[in-house]
Amino acid sequence: MRGRKVAKKQRHSNRYMEAVKALGNGQQVYSPREAIRKVKQTATAKFDESIDIAVNLGVDPRKSDQMVRGVVNLPHGTGKKQKVLVFAKGEQAEAARAAGADMVGAEDIVEQIQKGWKGWKNFDLIVAGQDMMPIISRVGGILKARMPNPKSGTVSPNPAKVVEDIKKASRVEFRVDKAGIVHMPIGRASFSEEQLLENLAVALNALLKAKPATSKGRYLQKISISSTMGPSVRIDVQEAQRLAEQVKG
Repeated sequence: MRGRKVAKKQRHSNRYMEAVKALGNGQQVYSPREAIRKVKQTATAKFDESIDIAVNLGVDPRKSDQMVRGVVNLPHGTGKKQKVLVFAKGEQAEAARAAGADMVGAEDIVEQIQKGWKGWKNFDLIVAGQDMMPIISRVGGILKARMPNPKSGTVSPNPAKVVEDIKKASRVEFRVDKAGIVHMPIGRASFSEEQLLENLAVALNALLKAKPATSKGRYLQKISISSTMGPSVRIDVQEAQRLAEQVKG
């Protein structure tokens, strides 16, 4: 048909397809440790690939009482450095700067945003002290989803501690998407198997703790792990849950 664009089918490299075939075409299930080993083996890009998990949950995100979200501090971090903007005053502002915040302010930043400053979009996270919320609310309509939120841990009585965790690359926010899946980074391909395994256990433990009371039936339904450029590997859910339940604290 004239004028009609035909979508191009995404093509993967031969190396990628060979890796998929070797992994059972996505159908084979592995223990958490073996899955991590397989993913590290397939992470052959010229950069240090991110290692991420995708967890299908037995929840209905359309229902407000089944929304799963939270924050977890991974023992070995994620390997990713993030820029942080902090709304704070006085001693809290000084402490945030000392903790490594990339920019700190209060009314002055709000005024810049109101005048059209787009620089706030260059920050990975926006953090605020609890007393800053009345001030930040003036630009809530602009920040929208980036607005600091107590549920995501970006509003705190101790913003410097939040900044410290972020700068250590240990802090990870998670939120279930419309399909009922949570995506989380758990490290880099350069991490050891043990480091990735411990991060995986802590991440899954956080998801278990965030289980809504109204969620019925099996909560952890499917768990996959993959590198940035590699195929996903399925993890045995029962073994993964046992691993997560062993996490102390």
